[in-house]
Amino acid sequence: MMIPKDLADTIVDPRAYQERSRSDEAFKRLRAEAPLAVAQPEGFDPFWVVTRFDDIQAVEKQNELFHNGDRSTVVTTIEADQKVRAMMGGSPHLVRSLVQMDNPDHFAYRRLTQAWFLPQNIRDLEGRIREIARGFVDRMAAHGERCDFARDVSFLYPLHVIMEILGVPEADEPRMLKLTQELFGSADPEVNRSGSASLDVDQGLAQLQATVMDFMTYFNAMTEDRRKNPRKDLASVIANGAIEGQPLGHLEAMSYYIIAATAGHDTTSNTTAGALWALCEHQDQFRKLKENPGLIPGHVEESIRWETPVKHFMRTATDDAELAGQKIAKGDWLMLCYPSGNRDEAHFTDPYRYDIERTPNKHVAFGYGAHVCLGQHLARMEMRILWEELLPRLESIELDGTPTRTAANFVCGPKSVPVRFKMH
Repeated sequence: MMIPKDLADTIVDPRAYQERSRSDEAFKRLRAEAPLAVAQPEGFDPFWVVTRFDDIQAVEKQNELFHNGDRSTVVTTIEADQKVRAMMGGSPHLVRSLVQMDNPDHFAYRRLTQAWFLPQNIRDLEGRIREIARGFVDRMAAHGERCDFARDVSFLYPLHVIMEILGVPEADEPRMLKLTQELFGSADPEVNRSGSASLDVDQGLAQLQATVMDFMTYFNAMTEDRRKNPRKDLASVIANGAIEGQPLGHLEAMSYYIIAATAGHDTTSNTTAGALWALCEHQDQFRKLKENPGLIPGHVEESIRWETPVKHFMRTATDDAELAGQKIAKGDWLMLCYPSGNRDEAHFTDPYRYDIERTPNKHVAFGYGAHVCLGQHLARMEMRILWEELLPRLESIELDGTPTRTAANFVCGPKSVPVRFKMH
């Protein structure tokens, strides 16, 4: 079954996620009318659109059957795919991080840093993260009664945490933030390199390549330094890491830094900004949290479901398969639509309501199975600590203007959340 053209075009349109009501409405229709069907937007190869929670999980569980790396891991046009392959010697990927890998590489590369992100190991960071969170709450208070919570707090706090873990000096954090926003927001004229909304494929790819090269230049110098002077930071683990006795390949090492330096804060920033936006619009939930701080972990979990910063990943079938009664052919491309899975009426009661007491709240925002987000425990801890520090000091908060989102169909969230507040 083919998805109607208007819906197919919507789910690849960066602006549909910027407006969110458009992407939400499209996914709602698809779950009801065509929960697993084929889309072929103008200029794209056809792909299956997986919109239901259970089907997304079923694909994520079967890593040998549904590969990450055989084709592009994010939805892309035929022309862009051909040009990336020409630039990358046949590979569909500009970078090769855990996200683009399948076993045995995925397992080996993930194991390299996995210990850093285990719950028992990140607990040691709790005191330092609380110190950082407190500093940002003080900075918010120093703004007086108004600030842009996204730009002044939620972009900067997780950035500072992951850069400290990685070993990037504080002076370089603005550069890392800018490059991250260019990488994930390449379709948004406010954050991309050119300031232009209409880029052709060559211009768009040239921008992305320039951003990736800036990252690589930076982390190449860091690698050389950490090989000579290793420290107790994540950069030293990557710089001196070995897979089967061999140092990491250049592309793989650089990609490892890039994913840590971007996904390590951007998704948490998006979720934190989205959480405050939600509390401003659901004052009953804000009051509940104020009265009972024990509800903070539930608020964190609901904010992750609510925002779902990673909008999709693509998978490629390695063999003929069946999914939800549909025949998937070997080589078929599938789009896992996480925001849709997290609004699935069959899985969540009243999914369009922000409910900090939602239980159970088993969402797919971090993925599932072998590719589940490596930094999920750190992200949850950062958010919990920030709310533990901020909420007791916040007497009232409301929107002070209209919040906006970044235009992107892969990773995006709030770009601006202007608020008016009273703090003590």
